Amino acid sequence: MIQDNQVPAAGSVRALKPGISDMTPIKKVAIVGLPNTGKTQIFNNLTGEYNIVANYPGTTIEMKRTITVIKDAHYEIIDTPGLHCLYIHSEEEVAVRDMILAEAPDVVVQCVDASQYKQSLLLTAELLELETPMVVVLNSMDETGRKGLWMDSVELEKLLGIPVVESAAMRGLGKEELKVAITRARRSTLGIKYGFHIESRINDITSVLPFEQAFKHKIAVLFLMSDLFIGQFLEKKYGKEKAGAVLEAVTRIRLEGKANIRQSINDKRNQWVDRISEAVVRRQKIPYEGLSYHLTQASRHPLFGIPIFLALMAVVYLSVVYVSGALDKVVNFLVVTPAVDLIMMLSLPPFWNDMLIGNHGILTLGLFNAICTVLPILSVFFFVFGCFEDSGYITNFTVFSKRVFEKIGIPGNAITSMVLGFGCKTMATLSTRGLTVRKEKYIAVFLIAFAIPCSAQLGISMAILAKVGLSAFLIVFGVLILCEAAAGMFLNSIIKGKAESAFIQVIPPLRLPSIKAVCRKTYHRIIDFLKEALPIFLFSAVGLFIFDKIGFLEITKRALTPVVVGWMGLPKDIIDVFLLALARREAAAGLILKMVDAGALTYVQSIVAVVVTTISFPCVANIFAIGREMGWKTALSMTLLIFVSSFALVGVLNMTLMFVFPGR
Repeated sequence: MIQDNQVPAAGSVRALKPGISDMTPIKKVAIVGLPNTGKTQIFNNLTGEYNIVANYPGTTIEMKRTITVIKDAHYEIIDTPGLHCLYIHSEEEVAVRDMILAEAPDVVVQCVDASQYKQSLLLTAELLELETPMVVVLNSMDETGRKGLWMDSVELEKLLGIPVVESAAMRGLGKEELKVAITRARRSTLGIKYGFHIESRINDITSVLPFEQAFKHKIAVLFLMSDLFIGQFLEKKYGKEKAGAVLEAVTRIRLEGKANIRQSINDKRNQWVDRISEAVVRRQKIPYEGLSYHLTQASRHPLFGIPIFLALMAVVYLSVVYVSGALDKVVNFLVVTPAVDLIMMLSLPPFWNDMLIGNHGILTLGLFNAICTVLPILSVFFFVFGCFEDSGYITNFTVFSKRVFEKIGIPGNAITSMVLGFGCKTMATLSTRGLTVRKEKYIAVFLIAFAIPCSAQLGISMAILAKVGLSAFLIVFGVLILCEAAAGMFLNSIIKGKAESAFIQVIPPLRLPSIKAVCRKTYHRIIDFLKEALPIFLFSAVGLFIFDKIGFLEITKRALTPVVVGWMGLPKDIIDVFLLALARREAAAGLILKMVDAGALTYVQSIVAVVVTTISFPCVANIFAIGREMGWKTALSMTLLIFVSSFALVGVLNMTLMFVFPGR
C-alpha cells in the first residue's frame, strides 16, 4: 500500500492545506461511481473546495485530490472520473482502477444516482469484492422521488452490510451524514458467492499472486474475466519477469475452468442485482410523464429537437447582444472613460501615453480589453451556458446530434467529446482518451481543434456578429458547420479502419437548474479566466507595443500583406489579431470587437475575421492536449494541416462573399 506521505499517482492533483505536514496521518477516501452521478459535487461538499460541476458525463477527466478534516481526523478525498465497472473498457477507467489497486484507499465512497440503480448495483457488486471499507451514497433522492421511484436505504444498508446515506448533493443535503458514515465505514461480508467451481479457480489464482499484493480476490476474478489490462498493472508494478510467471500460471488455471466462466460470473452478478433491486426499489404503477419528461423526449426527437435547439441558441444570442452590451456600456462608463480622461489630463510624454492608452497600450489593449470588453460578454455567456449544463440539455443534445456525427465518422462515445468542445477544447481533447478506436479518436481530436469554438470564443464571436447583423451570425456558423462536416467526411474516407465504438450514454431528464449553483459556477469560471488570461492579455499588449516600437510589427505586416490583404481581403492591422490569437483567443476576439466598433472592418471582413480566428490554429493549451493524447508528431502535423487548410478556406470564403455581397 502506498504510504500517506508518498506522491500520488501521475495525472492526479493533491492539495495540502495549511497546518498539514507530510507526517500527518492521512486516510484516503476514493469517490467512485458511474459518470454523471454527482461525484464532483460530493467532493465539493466534503472538502469545501470547488470544482466545476455539470449535468453531463466527461466533466471530470483527471483525478483531483485535497485533504480535509472530518471528525478531528485528516482524510485525503479523491474525486475520480466515471467508472462503469472494474472490468475495464477505457483508459480513464484504467487510471481509476489502477489507483484503487495501487493505493488501496482506506474508504471507497460509491456515488449512486438512484435513477440508475441497476447499473450502479453492478458496480457495487464489484466494489464489494475489494473487501475494503465502503459507503454508498444514494444521490439525487429528491429527483427520483418525483419520478415515482423510491429506494429503501435502510433495507439496502442491511443487505449490503455497509453504511448507506441518502443525499441531494446539489442542495447540500446529506453532507453531514456522509461525513459520519465515512468515519464508520466497514467491510461487507455479504458479497456474491460464485459457487464451488469458480471459487476454487479464484483461490488457485490468489495463491500464485505476489504475497504483498492487495485485493487478491478481486484481481483473481478479473483474470477469470479475461481482463486485458490487469496483466499490464502487474507488469508495471512487479516487472516483466515476475509478472510473466504469474500470467503463465494464471493462463494455465483459467484453461482448466469452464469455457464460459465469464458468462457464469456475469449471470451471478445479474442475479444478485435483481435480488437487491426487488428488495429495496419501489416504483409507482402509473409512469411519471410530467413536463420534464415530455421536454426531454422532445429535445432528442429528430424533428422537434431542431426548434428547441434553435430557440436555445436564440436565448444565447439575445443574452450576449443585449445583456452583455448593457454591461459593457456600464463598465466603460465607470472604468474606461474616467481612466483615459485622467491619463490625458496628466499630459504624459508621447512614449508613456502610447504605452498606457495607445493602440497597443497596456491599459487599452491589455487590462481594459480583458475586463471591460471580454469579461462582460463571458460573464453572460458562462451563466447561460451553465444553465444549459445543469439543466441536462447538453447530454440530451449528444443524442439528438448522434445522427449528424455518424455521417462524418464520429459514432459512439466520441459524440460527448465533440459536444464538450463547446465548453473547453482542451478538456474535450483530453476526454477522447476513452476512445479505443484510433481512427475515431483522430477524427474527433481534429474536429475539436478545427472549427468548434470554445465557450469563451463562442460568446465573444456572437457579440462581434451581433454588431454586424443576424445574417453575419448565420453565415459564420453555417460556414463552421460545413467546414466540420467536410473535414469529418474527408478524414473518414482517407483514414483506414472503422469507427465503430458503442454509444453508451446515461441520459438525465431536463430539469430547472439551481440559479445559486449556476451563479457559483459562473463566478469560479470568471475567476479562473482572470487568473489565467489577464496576465496573458497584459504581456501580449507589452509584446505588441515593443514590436511596434522596434519596427518588427511593421516588417511582419509588410511580409504578410499579400496573404492577409490580397487573399483574405482583411486590413493590414488584422495581423495584430493573429499575433494575439497565438497567446489567447479571447484577446484576439476582443480586438476584433474593438475594430468593429471603430468601423475598421466591413461586413464581409467581420465575417472573414471571425471565421479565420476560429479555424486557423488550435490554442497552445489545446496543442499540448493533442500531443498528450495523440503523440507530438501527430499533434504538430495536425496543427500544420489545420493552419494551411484554414487559410485556403478563408480565401475562398472571402472571394465568395465579395461576389455575393459586392461593396459590403
